[in-house]
Amino acid sequence: MVVVGAGMVAHRFVESLLSRAQPELRVTVFGEEGRAPYDRVGLSGFFSGASDDDLRLDPSVFDDDRVQLHSGDPVVRIDRAARTVATSSGRIARYDSLILATGSYAARVPVDGAELPGCFVYRTLDDVKALKQYVEDRGRTLGRPLRGAVVGGGLLGLEAAGALQGMDVDATVVQYSDRLMSQQLDAAGGGMLRRLLESRGLSVRTESRTARLDADEHGAVAGLVFDDGGIHAADVVVFAVGVRPRDELAHDAGLVLDPRGGVRIDASCTTSDPDILAIGEVASHDGRCVGLVAPGYAMAEVAATRLLGGEAAFPGYDDSSKLKLSGVDVASFGDAMATAPDALEVVYADAIAGVYKKLVLSDDAQTLLGGILVGDASAYGALRPLVGARLGADPAAYLLPEGAGEMPEGQLPDAAVVCSCSNVSAGRIRQAVHEEGCADAASVKACTKAGATCGSCVLMVKKVVDQELAGLGRAVSNALCEHFDMSRRQLFDAVQVTGLSTFSAIVERFGRGRGCDICKPVIASILSVLVGAHVLEGESATLQDTNDHVMANMQKDGTYSVVPRMPGGEVTPDGLLAIGAIAKDFGLYTKITGGQRIDMFGARLEQLPLIWGRLVEAGFESGHAYGKSLRTVKSCVGSTWCRYGLLDSVGMAVQLELRYRGLRAPHKLKLGVSGCARECAEARGKDVGVIATETGWNMYVGGNGGFSPKHARLLASGLDDAGLIRAIDRFFMYYIRTADRLQRTAPWLDDLEGGLDGLREVVFEDSLGICADLDAAMAQHVDRYEDEWAATLRDPEKLARFHSFINAADTPDPSLAYVAERGQIRPATSEERREGHVLIAGTTLEVRR
Repeated sequence: MVVVGAGMVAHRFVESLLSRAQPELRVTVFGEEGRAPYDRVGLSGFFSGASDDDLRLDPSVFDDDRVQLHSGDPVVRIDRAARTVATSSGRIARYDSLILATGSYAARVPVDGAELPGCFVYRTLDDVKALKQYVEDRGRTLGRPLRGAVVGGGLLGLEAAGALQGMDVDATVVQYSDRLMSQQLDAAGGGMLRRLLESRGLSVRTESRTARLDADEHGAVAGLVFDDGGIHAADVVVFAVGVRPRDELAHDAGLVLDPRGGVRIDASCTTSDPDILAIGEVASHDGRCVGLVAPGYAMAEVAATRLLGGEAAFPGYDDSSKLKLSGVDVASFGDAMATAPDALEVVYADAIAGVYKKLVLSDDAQTLLGGILVGDASAYGALRPLVGARLGADPAAYLLPEGAGEMPEGQLPDAAVVCSCSNVSAGRIRQAVHEEGCADAASVKACTKAGATCGSCVLMVKKVVDQELAGLGRAVSNALCEHFDMSRRQLFDAVQVTGLSTFSAIVERFGRGRGCDICKPVIASILSVLVGAHVLEGESATLQDTNDHVMANMQKDGTYSVVPRMPGGEVTPDGLLAIGAIAKDFGLYTKITGGQRIDMFGARLEQLPLIWGRLVEAGFESGHAYGKSLRTVKSCVGSTWCRYGLLDSVGMAVQLELRYRGLRAPHKLKLGVSGCARECAEARGKDVGVIATETGWNMYVGGNGGFSPKHARLLASGLDDAGLIRAIDRFFMYYIRTADRLQRTAPWLDDLEGGLDGLREVVFEDSLGICADLDAAMAQHVDRYEDEWAATLRDPEKLARFHSFINAADTPDPSLAYVAERGQIRPATSEERREGHVLIAGTTLEVRR
């Protein structure tokens, strides 16, 4: 057999063939690139430190004696009559069966200037290496940060934009259609994605067609000119406008091509010549060529099976896709656009949190047809395998935000495809556990290739494995993610003992790979507790969630809210005047929060440092409303003013909030202090509740509000001030050390060995011998606390992150709609938008009927 092409699909074909073929098989592979096959899906990892070896696919496939790989020697001619191929070096190879896996090439916009120096495509390892080198050289030449443009707002274009941003290039995504990822997302999903991207500093320009590219005086690209006359300056341009099948060999050999390109194949992957098969992006099935690896892998398996005498048929294209861009969670699967007759849509949208989720169901609301997940794609692994099957649960259970309830735990049917890249079903994973001895996701990956390509299914693979192990009565792995075998608690201890202070050092010592959206924020939180560096310091800046990254909460219109700390809800008249003046000057909507603070809504990114500066000058600091950290300490007026008050609840609340401010944890923390049993501060709905009695303070723990509220439970009574603070110190530090990722204090306490009694023994009796360590850890936190806003204002490098990206005064976003309400401005509802009541562009209020 001769394979033309040495990419990922060719690699999978040879791998599948060898695993089942007889010793007399001989496979010859010709590749155009001068290197062995590598992971093109993970290409963006090159910009975060991945080497050629890191990206290389399993080399053992080509170490087999039955295989010959000729890299850098592409096939230039096929002689179907002689059943031979000729290569560029003059080599002639005879075939019994020929497999075309020539893939595709990256297209460029067909306009003047598209070939100028500084214009790149994003397709091969050589492409990204050349791009990186050019950015470095051009940056030194110009002596300033570069401006970049990515033409194309699909999956690859957004990855390319993220790569440019990672090289400190000010990147803008230029999209011809009305929304990003228009093939995968509907209008609402595309709009939410745009806000997410802009929140991390990427600029987006939609409905823009590039007419030409202009050069500077040295002949390098200098900018784009659009057909509406608009101009965008750019020192580097990346084209990500799709791919075209490499079908020229097939054309010259007289094979039947599809009119739109690609070698026409049937369900067996056979071309018009029965001795020639085509797989991957060069193959056209039902008139389509698709630039995704999963269909290519499916074709590779079908081709290998057919050539070995088995029966298999290509089932058609699975267009499911997941965006691989740090901090931006997007996935689309099945009939995402609800094209099926009478399809129903179940939608959950939270613009404040930057989340949009949609499930498409059959007309009886029983069968899952597809879906879109933006801002939170954690359910992708559970949902995608269920396409075409009954959900078996309320659809809302898959859409509700974290903390609103557990996702349904029902088992997937054996036929459900868990890994679409490698076409691995739930039944195949169960077989690996029961018959092949696999005991964790990593061993299943090695055995079945599930999760070995894009990695988006790894959590679901782990879930299936854990269910089977539990059924067998065997221990279940508590690994944090595929990159760390340790649990969060074990990782915390390991980092503390070794004293490591960066993500790269931690993953090198205790993990593998380059990390993910699960382990990066976890380690950022651990390092915040153990090291105490600023959230935007060094590597830490790349680990943060969206809101932590800008130290503010992103809102539904792409702006931010600013929440200064008001310890215990206490604020001076001068402080109120200062906040009022700031809100008035910047046109911010103000509201008293449930945590007794003032929230100011509507700030643009570039305004944040200006607002912080005035707040800091007035004596305020960050309220950490954006972090998994201490939020507020709510209080009543206590004995100072209330005739029923027994103790100074305000004074205690202020003391506690100033002590624990900035304390990062597995989840957010809230406290309440009530001056008597009348409980005006609602202390028993908090992680720590403090209630004054005639004999001292009663301390309650493990209360949570939100979607699954729980009352806190009494831990101790009659505590004096010092005893209360010491107990809270130890409770918080013990929780921070031992809780799982994103586990609030209520479920943590439920899972804690010994429960509430065990916690008492740890905190008051030092049953584990760690109280001195817990006390020292809290003392260290208190000593090194620094306001993140003030620290940012003193650092020009950190301030450079806050530049305009959306709805700036000079470039207002006309899609943002607001209405006047009770003397202020708030975002318009969808109904109000339809009625066309009010539209604000920049700072101009315009009434439209």
